[in-house]
Amino acid sequence: MFTFEQFYLTCLSHASYLIGSDGIAAVVDPQRDVDIYLQTAAERGLEIRHVIETHLHADFVSGHHELAARTGATVHLGARAGAKFDHVAVRDGDGFRFGKCALRFLETPGHTIESICILVSDLERSPDPFAVLTGDTLFIGDVGRPDLAADHTPRQLAAMLYQSLHQKLLTLPDAVEVYPAHGAGSLCGRQMSAERKSTIGLQRAANYALRARSEEEFVHLVTADLPERPGYFSKDVEINREGAPALAGLPPLPLLSPAEAYARQQAGAIILDTRPSAEFGAAHIPASIQVGLSGQFATWAAIVIGLDADIVILAEDEPAGSESRLRLARVGIERVSGAIAGGLSGWVAAKLPVVPLAQIAAEELRSMGADSLQLIDVRRASEWEAGHISGAVHKPLDHLAASLHDLDPDRRTVVYCKGGYRSAVGCSVVQRAGFREVINVIGGYDAWSSLPT
Repeated sequence: MFTFEQFYLTCLSHASYLIGSDGIAAVVDPQRDVDIYLQTAAERGLEIRHVIETHLHADFVSGHHELAARTGATVHLGARAGAKFDHVAVRDGDGFRFGKCALRFLETPGHTIESICILVSDLERSPDPFAVLTGDTLFIGDVGRPDLAADHTPRQLAAMLYQSLHQKLLTLPDAVEVYPAHGAGSLCGRQMSAERKSTIGLQRAANYALRARSEEEFVHLVTADLPERPGYFSKDVEINREGAPALAGLPPLPLLSPAEAYARQQAGAIILDTRPSAEFGAAHIPASIQVGLSGQFATWAAIVIGLDADIVILAEDEPAGSESRLRLARVGIERVSGAIAGGLSGWVAAKLPVVPLAQIAAEELRSMGADSLQLIDVRRASEWEAGHISGAVHKPLDHLAASLHDLDPDRRTVVYCKGGYRSAVGCSVVQRAGFREVINVIGGYDAWSSLPT
């Protein structure tokens, strides 16, 4: 029996795959916590013997090293990756077969130098591939960002990407199914669809980047207005090049008394509040950073806090604290000393200080008048350019903390984003910087845009 399964990790917009036949399986682009593949393989009667990385991922820490250690599987990776662990370095045309499954590799540099794609054939159906796993080379509706190699310029990478797409992927039949490593929300592209699979034919017709009429036009298209590359990307690449330590046997998250947590905060640790923004607004620990567990938690935590800070978690309950720690580890944040016992209630019972965050609806913001406020838009440049509230200043969340020097901390400051998630994060950053009166806009620019004119 031929098995082909996609696993989608919503919080990282990350897709991974398990392919199996005749008792043997290969896993492609595994997330860091690998039990999901081991459990699925056991349920299907499969033994994982191969782990394949389409490239050295920059936005998350891969589980390839642990999965290989726990199964004895061979890791396959593009020959130009310079990986520092035991692996098979694959080149264009290489491949292997197990049972009725045949895999063939295509070298497709552009997103990264070592990027590969994988042609998948079910030999019971046909020797021809029915699918291609495209990693971050080709997304649904987009292509990979070409700025992740330190020794190549974005234009050089974009030219390589054009050749990879047009000489390799777009020579495949229209019916071949496309399965990428990311979907909408990932920082590895700009216009990714929420769809999790497509076909070469549909992408040829609908993907904006593939409609470029020349290499020159393509290079200009995909390098213009590239979003800022998060600082943690290069660190995750190196973690993946080395092979990340195993998460298996990760001990329970220690519970810290409020007094212990307060002492750690005074010594420089960051209290990361993972509760919903409404709860954070009602009351929170001064100078804490809020990143709600419900959204793209780990990505924004890595962008705003980085990988090297000492962290204490404040969560809704113990399971949420453990989930927070796991998600942080998925992007390489491991310096988590514990979670606050009793949550905010325990903190208050210990008579430690809390502060509120004012929250207003878009209607109230309009009645206040933007001229009387210091209004900050924390969305990305493309969102700002598509429309923004008159009088606002643009301070993208990616580097908000470093861009507040030209604002007045004594002036009433209102923060908005698209829907309210990022602005809550932004408000915590602004409060931590010492601004006296900070206000979050519930519903963000979407709510503002829907107001009657």
